[in-house]
Amino acid sequence: MDKRRAWREQEQLLVQRWNAAATRYQEIQAQITRQTAAGDAADQELMREAEQARADIDAMRRQVARLKVEFNSGRRY
Repeated sequence: MDKRRAWREQEQLLVQRWNAAATRYQEIQAQITRQTAAGDAADQELMREAEQARADIDAMRRQVARLKVEFNSGRRY
């Protein structure tokens, strides 16, 4: 049971991190869109932040894939 509890906590933390990163990415994209709509060029700092947020999401996507492989192979639960 302890393993299951640890796995569940790990999965919950991943979901929280995913939601936070997705929200952050959406907010940054909205700021970029507002700047572009106003006729200004997108700020380089915002572009770097968007790249970092996207990289965070990609890293979590890979982690989800690893967890899925573990689950499907029977190493989890």
